[in-house]
Amino acid sequence: MQPFVSSFMQNKSTQVLAGIRVLDFGSFITAPYAAMLLGELGADVIKVERPGSGDPFRAFNGGLYSSHFQAHNRNKRSVALEHTAPAAEKAFRALIEGADVVLLNVRPGVERKIGLDYDHLRSINSNIIYCSITGYGASGPYAERAAYDNVGQSLSGWLSMFHQGPDARVAGPAVSDALTGMYAAMGILAALAERARGGAGRKVEVSMLESMIAFSTEPLGKMFSTGKPVGFYSRAAASQSFIVTCADGQRIGLHLSSPPKFWEGLIAAIGAPQLLEKYAGRMARIKRYDELAQDLADLFVTQPRAYWLPLLERNDVPFAPERRLEDLAEDPQVCHQDVFYTIDHPTEGPVRAAHRPIRIDGDHRSDFLPPPTLGEHSVEVLSELGLSKDDIELLAESGLIK
Repeated sequence: MQPFVSSFMQNKSTQVLAGIRVLDFGSFITAPYAAMLLGELGADVIKVERPGSGDPFRAFNGGLYSSHFQAHNRNKRSVALEHTAPAAEKAFRALIEGADVVLLNVRPGVERKIGLDYDHLRSINSNIIYCSITGYGASGPYAERAAYDNVGQSLSGWLSMFHQGPDARVAGPAVSDALTGMYAAMGILAALAERARGGAGRKVEVSMLESMIAFSTEPLGKMFSTGKPVGFYSRAAASQSFIVTCADGQRIGLHLSSPPKFWEGLIAAIGAPQLLEKYAGRMARIKRYDELAQDLADLFVTQPRAYWLPLLERNDVPFAPERRLEDLAEDPQVCHQDVFYTIDHPTEGPVRAAHRPIRIDGDHRSDFLPPPTLGEHSVEVLSELGLSKDDIELLAESGLIK
């Protein structure tokens, strides 16, 4: 199979996955996010969607270009193809034959119903790296249950570490979805590395349940070591982490860890030498974490945040002013790192996002393509795959592409 380099990736020599083609048959977050991570590293990601509706995340806020869709589908091209229709077989086979990676996230068994099972795709392209993302794994008592982010957080024990009490509301982003997508991308990269050394295609399987359990490495390690449940604040107590509120309502995050110099620096910064005697030794601070947290809260609330920040910096305390997402673009370090970019879509307007957090030889660019509209690149991609103008027009007339 000849390596494929789409027009938008030509002359992108610093992108390590240039020439790798990924087919994203996923929806919502896990598979699309994994595919986007590969796209940010230079892969040519083709999102294959159903004509008419596409990825359900498109319509999350109405329309077909929601912010939720945009967040997980940058640096992709969209092909709207009813790939299960017999008349679309030629186009479908061309996609699979030219692909390096296929990604999907469906319940076990569904992939066979929609013609995307591993055995079928491998019969078309023996070198394909096939990544299947599920909620609970390919088999087992929960395998056929529906799974979304909060389900993964709940079952894995993750949510119990961040939420207590009867409040039915949950806060925060879709951690379970995102982490599962990251593990999927990691597995794909490993399979690509092996194939580059002369290996064959691989089947990569990732579940939301196992991803979240694996990511809980520290609390699990403590539980297995001590044989006791992990307390809600035990990690914060051991690491000496605090979030303190100042007189103006603004907050500061502190993380003292274990070196004595950081505790001593904090004492010097806040002018509270009495705490050195009250909490003599790190173990005392850990055991009396609740009491220490209250003492620090009582001190910091006496002055506005601007008063404390230079004192903390002067005394080399590990600290940070708490930022809200809307504040990030103005932060001096964020600006220095050139974290954010804006890219214009020809019909949908500007899209703002963060570059990838990985710099390779100093390069962290991720502004190759804005999130695509549904079927935006169908004709372009199918033409590149070798389908004739007549082939494409017939698919369009049959409603099998958009």
